[in-house]
Amino acid sequence: MSEAYFPVESGALGPDENFLSLDDILMSHEKLPARTETFLPRLGALFLERSSGGESDHGIPEGSKLEIPLWLAKGLYDNKRRILSVELPKIYKEGWRTVFSADANVVDLHKMGPHYYAFGSQLLHFDSPENPDVSETLLQTFIGRFRRIMDSSQNAYNEDTSGLVARLDELERGLFQTGQKGLNDFQCWEKGRASQITASSLVQNYKKRKFTDLEG
Repeated sequence: MSEAYFPVESGALGPDENFLSLDDILMSHEKLPARTETFLPRLGALFLERSSGGESDHGIPEGSKLEIPLWLAKGLYDNKRRILSVELPKIYKEGWRTVFSADANVVDLHKMGPHYYAFGSQLLHFDSPENPDVSETLLQTFIGRFRRIMDSSQNAYNEDTSGLVARLDELERGLFQTGQKGLNDFQCWEKGRASQITASSLVQNYKKRKFTDLEG
């Protein structure tokens, strides 16, 4: 008998993705502009359309510009061997960082990149002089958009929310859904539909750990 998929928490905001997470799998397949710093033998067949005139053995010449998935870029990237260098996607470059600093709420993050925060965090894996600016923009963008997202989630009871989440990236959509669940649970409790107030999972897990420590 098949079972419903149980969501696995993303790890993409940390140093590495969680490959049991569907969100991280999708995010790691987003393309990243790169430039080869050395000849790559026998890889031309994989990037035949993108390589600038492959050799007889279908190698990729030095200096070729490619668009490759994030997971492959991380696998090939090596500071010592200098196999390839990566470029920032346009939404993380200085021009867009200026837009975000002016008013992050006007940007359609889902259109520009549905995994804006997770993908941007993974870009910090590659050495770049712009990394501190990218990191700061990610943080300030999240702070600037957070309050509006949560306010929207708390003021949309029994309404069509498709318009409210259309411009949000996947992380923000998760926050919106969390806010909606809290609102719905509160409304049910206020109307007497909830039989009792139960302890949160965090409290329950803490009690279990404490009981185990006492037994030990």
